[in-house]
Amino acid sequence: MADTEIEWTDATWNPVAGCSIVSAGCSHCYAMEMARRLEAMGVGKYAGLTRRSGRRIIWQGMVREDRAALTIPYRWRKPRKIFVNSMSDLFHEGVSDAFIQAVWQVMRETPRHHYQILTKRPERMAAVVTRLIGDVLPNVWLGTSIEDAEVVARVDHLRAVPAAIRFISFEPLIGPVGTIDLAGIDWAIVGGESGRSARPIREAWVDELHQQCLAYDTAFFFKQWGTWGKDNKRRSKKANGREYRGRTWDEMPTGFTAAL
Repeated sequence: MADTEIEWTDATWNPVAGCSIVSAGCSHCYAMEMARRLEAMGVGKYAGLTRRSGRRIIWQGMVREDRAALTIPYRWRKPRKIFVNSMSDLFHEGVSDAFIQAVWQVMRETPRHHYQILTKRPERMAAVVTRLIGDVLPNVWLGTSIEDAEVVARVDHLRAVPAAIRFISFEPLIGPVGTIDLAGIDWAIVGGESGRSARPIREAWVDELHQQCLAYDTAFFFKQWGTWGKDNKRRSKKANGREYRGRTWDEMPTGFTAAL
């Protein structure tokens, strides 16, 4: 819960710990390995949240609400972009409605920060935000993850969410997404998978998404190639870099810079 090297944000904040696998994009989630390491370091809220399955560490399916963590954003005086629950999913079925409302209250009372909430459960996000959250906060960005064409319907649930900014993380991009309706989507993050079991990304899949972002005037952020480069060769994430079409793409939602 501090500064981060994630390229599209400034800090992470984890009021929830633990998760469960819901689709192919979850298979090699870095948070599972990280949770096991944090447990080994004695961080109590991650104890027992993962298990070993063959050579992999996977979630047990449990989550923990950490009310003590709700105070953290108040202590950050400098405005930050904050990725909410990099180690979990705020809209996991195990997170109570009351706790989601408590998180919203923190965000409401700290308008100097911009909060980025990413979920693989946008249907619950749409239901909870519509039913329980009375106002659209200008500093709260709501997003969903889409890793391939199998889960492209998540965008329709996201579009139903009342939000100042809606975004999609196409990361890890493990297959072509195909034609996707980006109407009402302000920002797209695209990136390949990293790690020893990373699945390849293809430049053609990125091209397809970039063209659709242009068509819908959706800001385009290319995060990384990951373990597999655009030439389909395996290297370190750092060696493969972030360049796409000869440049880096760090676009942010329209109006964000002006808002700061």
